[in-house]
Amino acid sequence: MTAQSATVLRARTGGPRDDGPKIVEHVLGWTLVVVVAMLVTRLGLL
Repeated sequence: MTAQSATVLRARTGGPRDDGPKIVEHVLGWTLVVVVAMLVTRLGLL
């Protein structure tokens, strides 16, 4: 059994997929950053 065939036999564990839409992840990530920044400034923590 080669290393490549051993990798193919390994079951997926529910982690992130390689073929997912990357732009959606970036947009949601930056939206979260902006929301947290607005919260911090509104609460006077900065």
